[in-house]
Amino acid sequence: MTLGEGATPLVAVPELGTPLGIERLWIKDEALNATGSFKARGLSAAVTRASLGGAKLLTTPTAGNAGVALSAYGRRAGLAVRVFAPRTTPPTILEQIRTFGADLELIEGHIGDCGKAARAYSTEHGGFDVSTLREPYRIEGKKTMGLEVAEQLGWRLPDVLIYPTGGGTGLIGMWKVFKELREAVWIDDDMPRLYSVQSDGCAPVVRAFEQQAERPEPWPDPVTIAWGLRVPGPLGGKLMLTAIRETKGGAVAVSDEALADAARKIAFTVAIDASPEGGATLAALEVLLDRGEVKQDESVVLFNTGAGWLYR
Repeated sequence: MTLGEGATPLVAVPELGTPLGIERLWIKDEALNATGSFKARGLSAAVTRASLGGAKLLTTPTAGNAGVALSAYGRRAGLAVRVFAPRTTPPTILEQIRTFGADLELIEGHIGDCGKAARAYSTEHGGFDVSTLREPYRIEGKKTMGLEVAEQLGWRLPDVLIYPTGGGTGLIGMWKVFKELREAVWIDDDMPRLYSVQSDGCAPVVRAFEQQAERPEPWPDPVTIAWGLRVPGPLGGKLMLTAIRETKGGAVAVSDEALADAARKIAFTVAIDASPEGGATLAALEVLLDRGEVKQDESVVLFNTGAGWLYR
């Protein structure tokens, strides 16, 4: 099932890079996907395979954008969809879910609480759970982001890739496809250093990375305006940590104030309507430059994973 997802622009942004001393800075603008976020890629693949496998009812918990994407692709496939979202999810996102005809249940709490409700509903009603890393196809759809970055840079890989991570399938998918490209000898570049960025109000991966833990522990009382980062116990946490360590990358937490300011700076400076998660990547770049972890002569790709208008 397709709604024209993918093929999003990789925008050179010297207006943002030059003041930081970086001449090779790009933003991969996933806001221009169908349904307004990178979630379209994974849900297109997941819904297609579920439909071919005979599924009639699809369920998922969501922090926001995944629910919109599943609702749209489920409608396109003619399948029933049940979405479980936190009651505090931005109204525009909830209205988008309803517009595509999904059954929406609002839950007190965070996405982890929604996940429990979605799994219980699937068990009782025979639905197919397409939540993060509970089926194999969403991550295959996310791999296309990495393929496009390589293609758009002339089959070269950047030195650094900074990605906002909640559930983490985008980061994991790109790590997977970069390895596959090297194994297939399509490219011979070193792997990009992968950096996970989270809000300091919900940063389980950052904490686990700093503590050299094998996997993240659930984050108590997650609070952030970047709804896609409000994932206190990511199922893919161990894989994310493996990806960033294997590529000699890292994990950075930024404040909500910093990520919101950076999102506004992106919009004002280069006219990309960045989500708070997208703003977090620019805020993280500034931190990494200050720490000396990213050098000014390196090539850097930031990911804006969704449209800012969805949060208003």
